[in-house]
Amino acid sequence: MHRTILASVAAALLFTTSAFAAEISFPSDAPVATMTIPDDWGPKETETGIDATAPDNSIYLAVDVATADNTEATVKEAIEYLKEQGVTVDAASAKQDEGTLNGMPLFTISWSGTDADGPASIGLAAVTVGDKNLVFTYWGTQGEEDKNAEAVNAIMRSLKPAN
Repeated sequence: MHRTILASVAAALLFTTSAFAAEISFPSDAPVATMTIPDDWGPKETETGIDATAPDNSIYLAVDVATADNTEATVKEAIEYLKEQGVTVDAASAKQDEGTLNGMPLFTISWSGTDADGPASIGLAAVTVGDKNLVFTYWGTQGEEDKNAEAVNAIMRSLKPAN
């Protein structure tokens, strides 16, 4: 079965060795979920979730509470966000998959594309947490992102519903 970047990275969790920060609940005013992100990724809260960047700047990762009501609209919003960040997806390279993440429904789509640094791997994952949808947005520098695969995997696998 063909896997997206996000799903493939999640498979390597068992080999994680990164030091992690405390669990982060987000959004802080009405928590939907929690995640654990390494301190050296500089995790910070945004208006709708959290984001972080690998210490070597090869990967950007964000997770947000989706405002769209369905997956198609969520994907469109994410592509617009990527454009605003200077990331271009090659629509012909799209690969989609469905599965679960920690028992929660998961839809993933990945693309090849470009960012300010050149060729990029780009991923989007929609995860249903209770009655909310969370959107992971990911892009990484091709050829450099593999160094951080274990950390990305651990971050994704740490996602759980807020209590």
